[in-house]
Amino acid sequence: MQSNASTGASTRSSHVQNVNATAGGLVKATLGAAVAAGAILTFVWLPAEYGIDPTGVGHVLGLTEMGQIKEQLHAEADADAAAVAAESVQTASGGAGLNQKLDAIQAQLAVIATTVGATSQTMSTQAVAQPAVTTQPDSAPEPIASWLDEIDYTLPPGEGIEVKLIMDEGAVAEYEWSANGAVVNHDTHGDGDGQSISYEQGRSVPDQAGQLVAAFTGNHGWFWRNRTDEDVVVTLRTRGDYKGMVLP
Repeated sequence: MQSNASTGASTRSSHVQNVNATAGGLVKATLGAAVAAGAILTFVWLPAEYGIDPTGVGHVLGLTEMGQIKEQLHAEADADAAAVAAESVQTASGGAGLNQKLDAIQAQLAVIATTVGATSQTMSTQAVAQPAVTTQPDSAPEPIASWLDEIDYTLPPGEGIEVKLIMDEGAVAEYEWSANGAVVNHDTHGDGDGQSISYEQGRSVPDQAGQLVAAFTGNHGWFWRNRTDEDVVVTLRTRGDYKGMVLP
């Protein structure tokens, strides 16, 4: 009876958590755990946290886009913190010369006022000496073409949205967009046929207008993000040489 009990105890002690408690068994268990951890790191953690997807599995599972969004949010937060620090330094260093700048501005205003007064007196004398002459324009100015497309989007705090124009290489589109009294962060960019380009980026911008010239055939447009604590309505107006719009 004692021999059987000893044999049973020895058998149980030679196995730990279903792993053969020998040198070979422990090495196999360790290698198996390392392989599993490496697979989780490559297929799940890197795409979901950093947008790094060496195998393409993260893209299929939708994890790569999640990681890219996280990286973009981290970059924007770092940029906001750096801008606030830079503004604080500028405010502290600029206070010493503020009075000198105000004195210089007042002196310039005094010179301008003297010049304007003399000019006004001369123009009044000429007006009395010479009869008034009126002219009629030869033709009315040409009306400005109306906008081809106009859209509005409401962005809650922290939310972003992207709108793009379908354009051929060299095509030109006119645009204007506004945050309607608020401000947004924006990235004007394009992509297509494996190419990508960033035309301009800005933070806390209230509005913008200009021309968008397509660097290559593809989709070109804007990404806006609301970094304020209130809802922001973004209005976009466009016209020009484009084939359509890619809306969210």
